[in-house]
Amino acid sequence: MPELPEVEVSRMGIAPHLEGQQIKAVVVREPRLRWPIPEQVTQLEGALIHQVERRAKYLILHTDKGFLILHLGMSGALRVVASDSLVVKHDHFELQLTNGQCLRLNDPRRFGCVLFSAQHPGVEHPLLRALGPEPLTEAFTASYLHQQAQGKTQAIKTFLMDNHVVVGVGNIYANEALFKAGIHPKRAAGKVSLARYQRLVPIIKETLSAAIAQGGTTLQDFTQADGQPGYFKQHLNVYGRGGRPCMVCKTELTEIRLGQRSTVYCKQCQR
Repeated sequence: MPELPEVEVSRMGIAPHLEGQQIKAVVVREPRLRWPIPEQVTQLEGALIHQVERRAKYLILHTDKGFLILHLGMSGALRVVASDSLVVKHDHFELQLTNGQCLRLNDPRRFGCVLFSAQHPGVEHPLLRALGPEPLTEAFTASYLHQQAQGKTQAIKTFLMDNHVVVGVGNIYANEALFKAGIHPKRAAGKVSLARYQRLVPIIKETLSAAIAQGGTTLQDFTQADGQPGYFKQHLNVYGRGGRPCMVCKTELTEIRLGQRSTVYCKQCQR
């Protein structure tokens, strides 16, 4: 599934093509995504797109007629192409613009979503209103994370992946950040000291920022808005490397399942 850096890269890719443009037509070829595409999206015809925002893994198009909410699901990809370009299999939804271009959503597994909100969804929409802070903002601090962890017995890795605590620290980047911080992924979140959170939080920010700068992580179903894959995967220290030697101490990396997700760590470097 695309993680926060991949979604941010998509936002960066499509925003220059959409902001300031007018929607000529809304085309729904397959309404049966994770949730049915509501008829209200057709209200956006004639609307001016003011901004493309990301909140967690959702993209929000601000228009003068409401807000369009997009989620890529497990296999979705967005393209900005000419409106008369060939429609391919799984091109389920598109916004045609008056300048002759269109934003097209291709989603083979149909786990993505296209939703409409009359008000800003970050405040009103049930999918977004209870989300935790963005990890790359000043609201996400070591003190905040330490306070949220008090009394928590769940593993620190699954705690970091809880979107009610902080959004967008998905499986790949939780693995990587905990390795760099030297924290065992199974350690209880409430047993991690403030000092260790003070080390971990900047590492999370640096790891996510580096992924965004390098174009996101190459995943099987993800490509950038311009069709090029991300290139951060070659820099991963532990994710996907179970059974291989640690890049720091050469100890064989251990792979387990935590919260039904693959978790890789070094028994020597992470305590």
